[in-house]
Amino acid sequence: QAQLVESGGGSVQAGRSLRLSCAGSGWIFSWPCMGWFRQFPGKEREGVAAISADGGPTYYVDSVKGRFTISRDNAMKTVYLQMNSLKPEDTALYYCAAMPGVSTCRGPLRRQDFGLWGQGTQVTVSS
Repeated sequence: QAQLVESGGGSVQAGRSLRLSCAGSGWIFSWPCMGWFRQFPGKEREGVAAISADGGPTYYVDSVKGRFTISRDNAMKTVYLQMNSLKPEDTALYYCAAMPGVSTCRGPLRRQDFGLWGQGTQVTVSS
């Protein structure tokens, strides 16, 4: 059974960094577009970043450009989200997602295009 498991969330002060990890299992990890979404309380899930099967092209929502970096290690079946210069407005529940059957990511990201999701990891940034 295909599965995604996120880790690396936590509570940090503004300006600090966190790295989220998403480990895939039970499927062929190397081919799909992989993305990170986040959800603020009472809001729709927002596509944050995505990375294509071979490591590029990538996509970032404007609010994280220059601060967040998405990467992947297909051998380890893991995708990462390095988050630097965190702001209180980055506080959210972060989800990893896969787009089976699609190798090249294109933005903006749409939730309905991603068919496999992790359980989410909380990121809290205090001022």
